[in-house]
Amino acid sequence: MNESFSIDHDLSSHQFVIQVNGQRAYLAYMDLGKQTMDFYRTFVPDTLRGRGIAAALAEHALVYAESRGYSVIPSCSYVEWYMERRQNSANSSR
Repeated sequence: MNESFSIDHDLSSHQFVIQVNGQRAYLAYMDLGKQTMDFYRTFVPDTLRGRGIAAALAEHALVYAESRGYSVIPSCSYVEWYMERRQNSANSSR
């Protein structure tokens, strides 16, 4: 990630959102109760791809969940991939 993005948490729509040049990227989730969140969709408009926006959303959402003691179900394939990469990175730094 080379850029820094402002990420908003839209509680009413259950999304973490980044707005860039009038375009909206988001990570959508469901709060399943019992301290579990399902991250089920990540969307970045074509014109914003390749800038690290999806990674910024995934990291922000994971930090949010972890800080509140939630476990995460990565139904979104991007989030699943990101979590695996993040875990491998943490393991290799030990």
